[in-house]
Amino acid sequence: MHSPLQNQQPENRFRPMMTTSTVSEIEEVIIPDEEDSDTKTSLLNGSNGEQIRRRVSVKSLVDGGNRRISRQQSFSREIGHAAAETYLITRLSFKLLRYLGVGYRWMTRLFALTCYAMLLMPGFLQVAYIYFFSSQVRRSIVYGDQPRNRLDLYLPSNNDGKKPVVVFVTGGAWIIGYKAWGSLLGMQLAERDIIVACLDYRNFPQGTISDMVTDTSQGISFVCNNISAFGGDPNRIYLMGQSAGAHIAACALLEQATKESKGESISWRVSQIKAYFGLSGGYNLYNLVDHFHNRGLYRSIFLSIMEGEESFEKFSPEVRLKDPVVGKAASLMPPIILFHGSSDNSIPCDASKTFTDALQAVGAKPELVLYSGKTHTDLFLQDPLRGGKDELFDDIVSVIHAEDNDALTKDSLAPPRKRLVPELLLKLAREVSPF
Repeated sequence: MHSPLQNQQPENRFRPMMTTSTVSEIEEVIIPDEEDSDTKTSLLNGSNGEQIRRRVSVKSLVDGGNRRISRQQSFSREIGHAAAETYLITRLSFKLLRYLGVGYRWMTRLFALTCYAMLLMPGFLQVAYIYFFSSQVRRSIVYGDQPRNRLDLYLPSNNDGKKPVVVFVTGGAWIIGYKAWGSLLGMQLAERDIIVACLDYRNFPQGTISDMVTDTSQGISFVCNNISAFGGDPNRIYLMGQSAGAHIAACALLEQATKESKGESISWRVSQIKAYFGLSGGYNLYNLVDHFHNRGLYRSIFLSIMEGEESFEKFSPEVRLKDPVVGKAASLMPPIILFHGSSDNSIPCDASKTFTDALQAVGAKPELVLYSGKTHTDLFLQDPLRGGKDELFDDIVSVIHAEDNDALTKDSLAPPRKRLVPELLLKLAREVSPF
C-alpha cells in the first residue's frame, strides 16, 4: 500500500463507563461472631506476636475468600454470556432459514455451510475462547437505545500512548450480521497496537436498510466521541466494512458527507475518518439484485431488506454520486481503499471496480486493490486462520501505521501469526464453501 493518509481533529471529551463489583460480590465472606469473639480475646490476652498472627490469619481468610468468590462469580458470568451469545447465533441461523425457505437449493447450501463451519471449527474454538475470556476484549458496550446497539472493543495489551482505531462493520447478507464475526480481525489488529471496535446493528427483519445505516452512523459517532477513554486516538480513526457491512458503512459515510455539506446538525464529522476500507462490498443495488436472486437471496426478500426498488438509488452509493449535490459532498470523504478478491462469486469484484470509477468521476480519492484468485471468504476467514503472511492484513496495517515509523519498525519485526487451522482443513473448507 502507499501514500500516508492525513487528517487531524481535536480530541473529544468522554465520561468513561466503569464496571464495578456488586455489593454481593464484596460482602459474600463475613467472619462469624464466634471467630470475631475469639480473635478479640486472643488480641487482648495473647502476646504481640500472637496478636499479629491472628490478625493476618483472619485478614488472609477474608481476602482469600473474596478473591475466590469473585473468580467464581466472574467465571459464572462469562459462561452465562457465552450461552446467551450461542443462543443468539443459533436463533439468527434459523431466522435466515425461515426467510430463505427450505427448498432444495437452500438445503444443499445449509449442508455446505455446516461442513464449512465444521472444517474451520479448530480455529473458531480458539477465537471463541479468547473472545469470551480475554481481558483485552470488552464486549457489548452500549452505543445507542435501539436493539442490537452494542459494540465490542479489542484492546492492545500495552497502553503506552494513544492507539489508532478501526471501526469495523461486519457482513452477513443484511440478515445475520453480528459483531462477533469481526473477532478474528479484532484480535489480530490488536496484536499490532490497533484498537478495533466491532459494531452490531439491527438486521432484517428486526430492521431494514435505513435502520442499519442509522445504527452504524450512531456507532461511528460513539467511537469518534468516546474512544479516547479507552486509549484510542480520536485523530486516527479508520472505518472498515466487509461484504454487506462494506455497503452499509459506505452508505453511512456518504450520507454523513451529504449532511455535512448541507450544514445539517451532525454528531460526527467525515473528516474524523482517516480512511475507509471496503472489503468485498457491493455498492450498486441495481447490479446486485438479480445476482443475489440467482444465488438464493431471493428478489422478494432483497426488496424487503432494501425497502423496495424505489429505495435502490438512495442506498446505492455508486448511483447516488451522480446526484450533483451528493457528488459535491463526496469531496469531503476521506481516502477510500477498496479490497476485493478476483474470484469472489458472492459479490463479483466488478462491484468495487465500478464504484472506484464513480468515485474518481466526482473527484474523490479511491484506490482499488484486487487479490488474484481470492474468494469472498479467503480474505476474511481462510487466510487469517492460516496464519503467517497475509496480504490484506499487511496492506491494512501499512496504511494505518504509515505515519508512525516506530510502529512500522515493530511491524517489520513482528513474528509470523499463529496458524489456527491445518492446511488440509482450509483447502477442504474452500472447496465446500457456499459463499
